[in-house]
Amino acid sequence: MTQDNVLLRVENLVKHFPINRGIIFQRQVGAVHAVDGVSFFIRKGETFGLVGESGCGKTTTGRTILQLYRPSSGHVYFGETDLTRIRGEELRRMRRHMQMIFQDPYASLNPRMTVAEIIGEPLTVHHIAQGSEVTERVQHLLSIVGLSAAFADRYPHEFSGGQRQRVGVARALALQPELIVCDEPISALDVSIQAQVVNLLEDLQQQFGLTYLFIAHDLSMVRHISSRVAVMYLGVIVELATRDDLYGHPLHPYTQALLSAVPVADPVVEERRHRIILEGDVPSPVDPPSGCRFRTRCPIAREICAEKVPDWREVSPEHWVACHLV
Repeated sequence: MTQDNVLLRVENLVKHFPINRGIIFQRQVGAVHAVDGVSFFIRKGETFGLVGESGCGKTTTGRTILQLYRPSSGHVYFGETDLTRIRGEELRRMRRHMQMIFQDPYASLNPRMTVAEIIGEPLTVHHIAQGSEVTERVQHLLSIVGLSAAFADRYPHEFSGGQRQRVGVARALALQPELIVCDEPISALDVSIQAQVVNLLEDLQQQFGLTYLFIAHDLSMVRHISSRVAVMYLGVIVELATRDDLYGHPLHPYTQALLSAVPVADPVVEERRHRIILEGDVPSPVDPPSGCRFRTRCPIAREICAEKVPDWREVSPEHWVACHLV
């Protein structure tokens, strides 16, 4: 790994949401451990997949990286700039280089604004363009994402879910960012539309040299689009590897259980393979288990798993895992 090829570096990122009691004199009685010491890097031009169950902290990680949530501790380096150390106007200028595609195309677009106003807003807020130049840029962005320029004066309710997500993609592209955080951009769409949006994202990546943090729970789609994949469980990353290595040789019991649940098109292979059924529910992030967080559901857990937090170690080139028994 060459340092000059790394666009984003996350080091020991922590985000806890306080739980307060009391009406007048509020006091903190606990905290939700949404993200608890996450570390990884993303190279320029690659797609980094982040997968896991709902509620494991994937979206919070993405929003904390962009400083939509300020982290409790840790560092986020975008190039040489530590985003956790800057505020105000300096942070606003950095946001031009980082954008987000939100999960819900129905909730992420202002229903009172036309498509032209939605896509053009970043251009005027950051003083990139004014007047007729904004109109031209909006029409160009619509054509890039496969929508007609005639749609510019329509409102979000006049579009389908797939078309709304394309508007969200156009808005994210408006400032010509280097990094786009894709927060489950296809999970709210019909299966027939999902492939279209993913293909659009891949085409845009090749065309503009974009770097993606692709957050999802659809393991088959992540395998298709990502070059490296991190598996997250209850606020921590348990395994990180290249796509082929992770899907071909999963090491962590949680990763193995996730992949065993992915359906296979070949009925012969599907009948022969071993399905791992996890028992119990995901523990509360308010009071996570001691030691390894997966131990309460792990089929091979031992005493050491409850006593000690597993080390984050590289077991083979670019294949990292946090498990005592690997």
